[in-house]
Amino acid sequence: MEKLNKLISTAVPLPIEDIDTDQIIPARFLKAISKTGFGENLFRDWRYTTKGSPISDFVLNNPIYKGSILVAGRNFGCGSSREHAAWALGDYGFKVVISSFFADIFKGNALNNAILPLQVSDDILHQLFQKIEQNPSTEFIINVENQTLTCEDITFHFELDSYKKVCLINGYDDIDYLLSIKNEIEEYERRVEIG
Repeated sequence: MEKLNKLISTAVPLPIEDIDTDQIIPARFLKAISKTGFGENLFRDWRYTTKGSPISDFVLNNPIYKGSILVAGRNFGCGSSREHAAWALGDYGFKVVISSFFADIFKGNALNNAILPLQVSDDILHQLFQKIEQNPSTEFIINVENQTLTCEDITFHFELDSYKKVCLINGYDDIDYLLSIKNEIEEYERRVEIG
């Protein structure tokens, strides 16, 4: 997996609440088992007409907004537990999703796919949307090691599970993490056998 320690990027605003996984990646696109190719159908029914033409006023079709950070409304990733939602976000290029609430299963799927679900307060989320609206080129600084989000005069300390933090910083999946502590596991096994 790709490492995520410090990220400086502009952000894409999607101020819609209760975005479920079927809106993130519609079920009809879940036939593949590879993680690639899902980005082109991210928010498919909001991005394109039924005939496949881009919907000009949808944020992902607006060239003003770009970056590897998605700022979304409250309750992002609710609905079914499909991991494909995280695959689609990652394949599109998002490394961080900021919201004031995430569905637990989505949060786990995102972290397992090197996407940081960064939860802020409702007030901070509102301020971030305002910053992007005032200037779409506003830069966000995400520091995973320090667990901080900085955007101009806003600094927010976010919560992050210590195990997932190690995985993000080092680009580990669960197997990589176990391999990284192989010597400690073997030493523990020796102590238990002797004990």
